[in-house]
Amino acid sequence: MKITKITATMAILGLTSLFAADGATLFKTCATCHGANAEKQALGKSQVIKGWDAAKIEAALKGYKDGSYGGAMKGVMKGQTTRLSDADIKALAGYISAMK
Repeated sequence: MKITKITATMAILGLTSLFAADGATLFKTCATCHGANAEKQALGKSQVIKGWDAAKIEAALKGYKDGSYGGAMKGVMKGQTTRLSDADIKALAGYISAMK
């Protein structure tokens, strides 16, 4: 019985990770500050990220996560990126860079 519960929990966590790597779903949190199409300066302080290529977005997100990147929004973005996996960051970067 205990092994069944452990196996089921691991399966659920694994599926959650797969779903979390969906750029569109992940961007919903970002849209609050960056706009539905990444067209806004977050809180009037950041750069507009619409038009950035995926490599630039990925580098920025990883930099926010490890504390090596950012200006006025560094503290806010550190909190937002801490929970993101490398797969999440790659998915977000691809999704945002594809916005027209």
